[in-house]
This record gives sequence, structure tokens and C-alpha cells, in this order.
Amino acid sequence: MRERQTAIIAACLACTVRRALWCMGLLACMTVSMAAATKPNILLIVSDDQGWADVGYHGSPIKTPNLDRLAREGVELDQHYVAPMCTPTRAALLTGRYWSRFGNTTPSNERVLPWKTWTLARALKQVGYTTYITGKWHLGSKPEWGPKKFGFDHSHGSLAGGVHPYNHRYKGTTYDRTWHRNDKLIEEEGHVTDLIGAEAVKFIEARHAGPFFIYVPFTAVHDPFDEPQEWLDSASHIESGRRQYAACVQHMDAVIGKMIDALERTGQRENTLTIIFSDNGGTNGDGSRAYPGGKANSPIKGLNHPLRGWKTQVYEGGIRVPALANWPKVLKPAKVSTPVHVIDWMPTICALLGIPEAKGAKWDGVNIWPTLIGEDGPVLASRELYCQGVDRRSAALRQRRWKLVVHRRKGGDKVELFDLYADPNEKEDLSAEQPDRVAAMLAALAAQEKRDNDAVPAAEER
Repeated sequence: MRERQTAIIAACLACTVRRALWCMGLLACMTVSMAAATKPNILLIVSDDQGWADVGYHGSPIKTPNLDRLAREGVELDQHYVAPMCTPTRAALLTGRYWSRFGNTTPSNERVLPWKTWTLARALKQVGYTTYITGKWHLGSKPEWGPKKFGFDHSHGSLAGGVHPYNHRYKGTTYDRTWHRNDKLIEEEGHVTDLIGAEAVKFIEARHAGPFFIYVPFTAVHDPFDEPQEWLDSASHIESGRRQYAACVQHMDAVIGKMIDALERTGQRENTLTIIFSDNGGTNGDGSRAYPGGKANSPIKGLNHPLRGWKTQVYEGGIRVPALANWPKVLKPAKVSTPVHVIDWMPTICALLGIPEAKGAKWDGVNIWPTLIGEDGPVLASRELYCQGVDRRSAALRQRRWKLVVHRRKGGDKVELFDLYADPNEKEDLSAEQPDRVAAMLAALAAQEKRDNDAVPAAEER
């Protein structure tokens, strides 16, 4: 009985905190809305497998002048969290919910979202936005499961995951043909990064009756790699084992620069909110040989130094990624260290535009607009962040400075506790010294996992 009462009290407190955060953000958004003559365009860019240490503004020798400029002139998000793999991050981004609420914890070619899911694209369409995706969908790899079924007016790119840069084939045989336009399979010549970028520029330059939302999830810098010679030459200062990877990053950065140029050329830059982050941490490995025409050339690709861990892991290196938000004359240059999460973008954008949470949306994320404009208080910093790992083999829970990591094992779970304020790189496990804290956080983790089980849609709802 006592445990049930505690759970009820915790749920009520969480609800109160969420309501407070929403109201704070709504007031901040009203100020911005009055200043903006029209609704902002939204350019949302997601790189693939780009490591923490693979942007210039984190000290990388890889040249990323466009990302560096956007971070310098905008808001650098120093503690931006995502899932440890690609499909889960994409599901969270477009719904404002943890991926595990949909039963998803791993890359998936099956349809992930129930048909009636209230996605970010659907929310924006209802207030007059034209919606477009060019790049990697990976939330259902059949054309009949494509983006147009979930709120996008136009779609282009890979329905499945990463593809070979030139033949645009995905690994395996069932979904190897995946390149599409408007959810219909096509053949198209050109390097994948250039094709995605050119599509985005063309869309930005087109005349739109109202504001637009363009989602650009690159396949870069996911393997397999096959960069043009000009980009390999641009990365000649990088050791040979990482040169293809570095060239891929620099190629993508240049294409992002073309998108920003297109916004400036068409007079839309000052009314465009640009958001950029990686879908997970850098990977330790090269799976290029699994793709038609792919050739492996190095065991290590992305770097997450000094963070611990890699893609697929719930350590910081797997889930804390380079991220920024840029909106000239609205977002002042700043570096924000308040923890934020991919689940926050949908609530934030909806609050900015005055779109209330739809019935049944069940957001896990909160409105972080006050954080972006430097007006948030201690409430946001004190919230709980949850991460379910790949195939539920691991999980993590963050409460303020404390992070619990659990590794699921047949012989018994391994539990670790880290103080991220004192030890951001997770070198010292304090679980043996803090048994009471571990017990409390394990209970909180179990509560989150129960919410997963309660939330997974029944077959008839899918």
C-alpha cells in the first residue's frame, strides 16, 4: 500500500512539474510570437552516427565551419540527449515520447508508430505549415509505411536506414530498394549527401503559401563510405583510417552551408529556426560490407572523447550528442548546460506556435524554450531523464547529478552509479557507496519501465 501511495504522489508531482514547465514556456513563447511577424520556418537537421568529438566546436581536427558558425551564433546545447541508436531517436523526435513507449528499442524496418500517432508533422500541418522530409526515415521501410502516412506533404530519400552513397541500396535483400520520392520507389543518380542537400535547397527556394517545416535526416555519417576525391583531399590532414569518415562529415557540413545560404538568398534566414543534432553517439566499427558495394576501411569511425562509450551504449558517449539551435535575432549566442532531450523538441515547437498537446499525445518531453532563451529556472534541471537501451539489454536513469546505469544479464544485473557533476566521463562507479540512492533510482527506473509496458499499443490500435 505504501509503495502504491508513493507512486501516486510521485505521479502527481510529475504532472504538476510538467504543467509548470508548460506555463513558463508558453509565456516565453508569447513574447517571441509578438515579436515575430509570421510563424517561423523550421529547418530540423539530424546527422547519423556523428560523434561528440567530430565537430570543430568540440575541438575536432575535422573541419565543420558551417556547424561551428551556427553554434557560435546560436545556442550550443552542451547536454543534449538522444537514444543510443537511430530508429528510437527518430520515433522520439517526431512524437515527444520515449521510444520504448512504442515498444521500440532497436533499428527497425517494421512500422514503429501506430497509424494515428500525433506526429510533429501533423501538428504543424494543422497550423498551416507545408511539411517535407528529405533523407533517412527508418520508421517503417515499406512504401505504404512512409512519411506521407504520418503527416508529411512530401517525402524523399531512404525509407530504410543508411544506404550506399551511390547505388542507394540498403543492406539485406528485403528492403534493399529503398530510395523513394513521395513514398514511391525510384532510381536517382548522384551521391546521397548531395541529393539530400539539393532537395532541401530546392524546397527552401520554392514559393510556399505559408511557413514550412523541413526535416533533413542525413544518412551521413553512417557507413558505408565512398566519398568523392575532392572531399578526401579536403581531409588529407586526417589519418588514413578515419579519412573517409572525416571527408563524409566535411561533405555534410558543406551541404548544410548550402541550406543556410539558400535561406539567406531568399530572405528567410531571420524567420527560420534551425535545429541540428546527431541521432546517437559515434560508432566503434565499420559495417560497410553488409551493404551492396560497400567496402570496410577502418574499425573505428566516430569519436566521442572524452565521453565514455559508443553508439548502442547508454553511457554518455552513446546518448549525449553535439546539438545546437539557431534563430537570428531571436536566440542569443549562448552555451546551455541544462540537460535537454530529443523528446523535448515536439513540445517546444508546439508551445512556440501555440499548439496545445493533443488528447492522447502523452508527451514525455517538456517545453525547453525558456532554456533556449536563458529564462529557465531550477525546475527543468531537476527533472528525470530515462533511456532504454538496445533490445532492453541496458537502461539508464538520470536524476539531476546522478546517473544510474543497469546492464541486464542472465546471472544478475550489473548496476553502476555516476555523479555526472563531478565525473561527467563516468570513470568512477559509486554504487557500492550509495546503496540507498541506488535502491531509490532502481525503483524509479522500474516505474518508467512499467509505463513502457502500459503504453505499448495493442495490435488493433496499430
